[in-house]
Amino acid sequence: MFRSYLFLLFAWTQTLAAAPNILFILADDLGVRDLSIEGSIYYETPHIDRIAREGVRFTHGYATCQVCSPSRASIMTGKYPARHGITDWIGAATGLDWKRNNKVLPSEYIRQLPHEDTCLAEALKKGGYRTFFAGKWHLGGEGSFPEDHGFDRNIGGHHRGSPPGGFFSPFRNPKMTDGPKGQSLPLRLAHDTASFIKGKADTPFFAFLSFYSVHGPIQTTPDLWKKYRDKAGKSPHQGNRFLIDRTLPVRQIQDCPIYAGMMETMDDAVGIVLKALDEAGIADNTIVVFTSDNGGVSSGDAFATSNLPYRGGKGRQWEGGIREPYYIKAPRVARPGTISETPVTGTDFYPTLLELAGLEPLPAQHVDGVSLVPLLKGGKIPARDLFWHYPHYGNQGGEPSAIIRRGDWKLIHYYEDGRDELYNLTRDTGEKKNLATEEGPRVRKLRAALDAWLVETGARLPKKDARFDSARRKQQ
Repeated sequence: MFRSYLFLLFAWTQTLAAAPNILFILADDLGVRDLSIEGSIYYETPHIDRIAREGVRFTHGYATCQVCSPSRASIMTGKYPARHGITDWIGAATGLDWKRNNKVLPSEYIRQLPHEDTCLAEALKKGGYRTFFAGKWHLGGEGSFPEDHGFDRNIGGHHRGSPPGGFFSPFRNPKMTDGPKGQSLPLRLAHDTASFIKGKADTPFFAFLSFYSVHGPIQTTPDLWKKYRDKAGKSPHQGNRFLIDRTLPVRQIQDCPIYAGMMETMDDAVGIVLKALDEAGIADNTIVVFTSDNGGVSSGDAFATSNLPYRGGKGRQWEGGIREPYYIKAPRVARPGTISETPVTGTDFYPTLLELAGLEPLPAQHVDGVSLVPLLKGGKIPARDLFWHYPHYGNQGGEPSAIIRRGDWKLIHYYEDGRDELYNLTRDTGEKKNLATEEGPRVRKLRAALDAWLVETGARLPKKDARFDSARRKQQ
């Protein structure tokens, strides 16, 4: 009996030792066109590009929301925002607390990651993984920090969505110590993550590096500012730097030197953790994921980047607000340099990582996600619809809306007045021609599917605001 127990213990230990490590890198407010590999000729991102080159690059990768907290919760739960209940960035006003003159009141939403859910870190921890979190959390306050949702260690993750002290020490972050004055926040987070990676190696790890970059306030060093100021001066771009889209100006050209400096520093930080994997000799047994939580900020806030040819950006309902860099490097599973055009979304990471880790799926938990392992192996997954539900107004001009993508077609339904927009994303990447009028039967079919999904998920819908003054809006 004792010998049998020892044999089983040895076998379990050997299985754990062979299980892949997982490094998940999440950027904040990084747009799909902000990387060299995605076509930027202004920003310089060789280390992030390396992840794409050594893994699978999903060219139709999406966040589940156009703002941060909902998308982050979807990664952690495998559920759409309509289902997990965090539908806006935590801290945004709702109901009668909404003081702007708009037609509808933003819907109520829950203010922390639900403890009823088995979060991704908890599932991996139960499977024998050591878990580590560094950086932005923004999924709840006291009692709902990373350490309350399955992470053994938390550096820097708390309730705030932007760094309290900015991107240079003193950080004024209650979950991490200040470094020497002027120390870079993304580089500090990367070094802390690298130290964890180089720690004891008898069990696999799940390290979640969640940058505050490139969220505002946009800040960089004088040297990097000068480098990219000079580079912008040599840019071949011509034409308007800003154009109005609906209500706000939208940046048309990537030429902000401060933002470019932030991009370079974050990329250097990614290089630090990739080097740690190489030096520890575990790169060939480590899954690396890179993505962002929403589109780049092209309007409102700092007007920091351009997402063209995609329309809009963070907070907005078009592709520039929701399409993301989406890379998975899975050694011995995925062929390096593979490109997949299959639409995928943030809910898919949970079941994908469980399967890659050799753990049983939790279908009742990651109900809105599917494993992408068949795609990583060069195969296919069943066709499906993708959905979004954002019953709020974005600080960047976004309007309360719901979205369905089916194949090449994307329907946007607006909650203010019930109007619809329909785009064919293959023929019209920039969503310039609304086909809703001429494609009536298709609109009705997609609306029926979208409405049924909203009911099935228990989505909270916005209500009319009796305080709305149409005359005042015309003056605004």
